[in-house]
Amino acid sequence: MKILIGIDTGVKTGFAVAFDHGLGGELQQVCSLTITKAMDQVKELIAEHQGINVRLYIEDARLRTWFTGGREKAQGVGSVKRDASIWETWCKENAVDCLMIHPKANATKLKADVFKRATGWVGKTNEHSRDAAMLVHKRIYK
Repeated sequence: MKILIGIDTGVKTGFAVAFDHGLGGELQQVCSLTITKAMDQVKELIAEHQGINVRLYIEDARLRTWFTGGREKAQGVGSVKRDASIWETWCKENAVDCLMIHPKANATKLKADVFKRATGWVGKTNEHSRDAAMLVHKRIYK
């Protein structure tokens, strides 16, 4: 078994956990947390599953080159770009395996009903948690 953790950076950090038994990630947890709570959760999962490969899949907003909206939107974009940098540094400092994923390489902004049909997840979600889940849903750990 391998553990895949999806991270959608932002004030409301999307956080998803999937187990890969060789057939692709099967969702176990889908939620949103603060960045510090998400980092704590990662540490807890690693400690709880010693000897099992854990990899983070982090949406890297620094690679996004298209934006719409005004000044407030631009400030939010700067914030998620900074968060991507923080996550990458944190993973290096804590020897956590991670892949920074280009936003175009992820199915994002799914509505709740579409997400439920696509994943089978029946729990409560928000846009951020769904984006994180799509980073790991059916993904094969290679």
